[in-house]
Amino acid sequence: MDPQIQELLGLEAVRTRAHIVLKLAEEGRLNHFNYHPERMEDATDYVLKLIQRDFGPDKYHLIPPHGRWQHFEVGGVPRIASLLAEWDEEKCDATEKTRRLIDLFFVSVLLDAGAGDFWKYNESQSSLTLNRSEGIAVAALHMFLNGDFAGQDSSVKHTANGDALRNINVDILSRGLQVDDANPMVGVPARADILRKLGESLVNLKDIFGPSGRPGNLVDYLIAKSDGSGKLDYRDLWNVLQHLLLPIWPSDRTHINGQPIGDAWPLRALSQQAGSESKPYSNIQPFHKLTQWLAYSLMVPFSRLLSVSWSDTELGTGLPEYRNGGMFVDMGVLELKPESLQKGLSLSGGSLPSFGAGDDEIVEWRAMTVALLDVLHTKILARMDGVQLSLPQVLEAGSWKAGRELAAAKRPETKCSPILNFGDGTLF
Repeated sequence: MDPQIQELLGLEAVRTRAHIVLKLAEEGRLNHFNYHPERMEDATDYVLKLIQRDFGPDKYHLIPPHGRWQHFEVGGVPRIASLLAEWDEEKCDATEKTRRLIDLFFVSVLLDAGAGDFWKYNESQSSLTLNRSEGIAVAALHMFLNGDFAGQDSSVKHTANGDALRNINVDILSRGLQVDDANPMVGVPARADILRKLGESLVNLKDIFGPSGRPGNLVDYLIAKSDGSGKLDYRDLWNVLQHLLLPIWPSDRTHINGQPIGDAWPLRALSQQAGSESKPYSNIQPFHKLTQWLAYSLMVPFSRLLSVSWSDTELGTGLPEYRNGGMFVDMGVLELKPESLQKGLSLSGGSLPSFGAGDDEIVEWRAMTVALLDVLHTKILARMDGVQLSLPQVLEAGSWKAGRELAAAKRPETKCSPILNFGDGTLF
């Protein structure tokens, strides 16, 4: 593979190029946003107060890393604990339990990209009505429990495999997600297509996922690579996920010489920097958001059930999605320039600007979000009096939650982001 393309698939380029965009912002050279660094202090205050509200003064060590696990506990219902107890009765050991959680987390995360402002999921067992990420998590859990990802021939319902996934269709997904005309969800066909392609990719990687293409076989693969050290390398996880997932993304994403590069997009600000014309692909800003969200989520079952540790986790970046990005807009750190705002309003036909997920405005916003989350992390650590929080912990207890709470306060009817995108449900 071209080394330049390989660079774009790695995590280092996500952070490095986002910080180039931040430097351009500091020089007033962005195309679509004004950057107000003086408002970062207010943003830091807001996020820090949420962290202190929910975990202070002595529970900071309980902050989980940003991941899928806690979404399954929405409403105070211990769904994963109940599942683990049920598996205990089946005499599952810790390794098989981890495999099953990896099966669940894989499909759940890959279904989880912006459900839209109106979709809801009614869980009959708890009588809860859920939406957004938590709603998708719980819906996916019940599909998993129903054996929808295991296939009719499987002797175990609580699993997933490539053959079953590549037969997922819109009807199965709509039924499981309770989608109908009265309860619409963004991008259901695209989500079904993602799961089908995931099934194909799993089956094609038998050396990692076995003859059945089971996601949970990742457990055995990574443990074998650790040589019994009890420490897993985040780079190994990342490389597997990129190899597995690159073929499954929609075909209209960026390609270089016929090679798909996933969630990575041309950005005009990068092409305008000095010397960029002499470096191939230097105008591409990678994000790999959904893959990063999956990687963060998959680490947790390994750590909690198998007591393994991870190295190189600092390579992971902040997630460039609408809650984190929306927080910076709602706090006034980022402000759409008048001409970009007018364009967005004309595209939406409403009171909030909207753009396509690959539009330059969205790519610039996402790049700034990645870099500003690093800035926010540094500022929060400086004010935590020696308490050490990882970036994934700050995402979980702080920035993502701040984006959601600000949206609820400022736009109570929809609780939506201050900038909308008309994506396909597989990206943002």
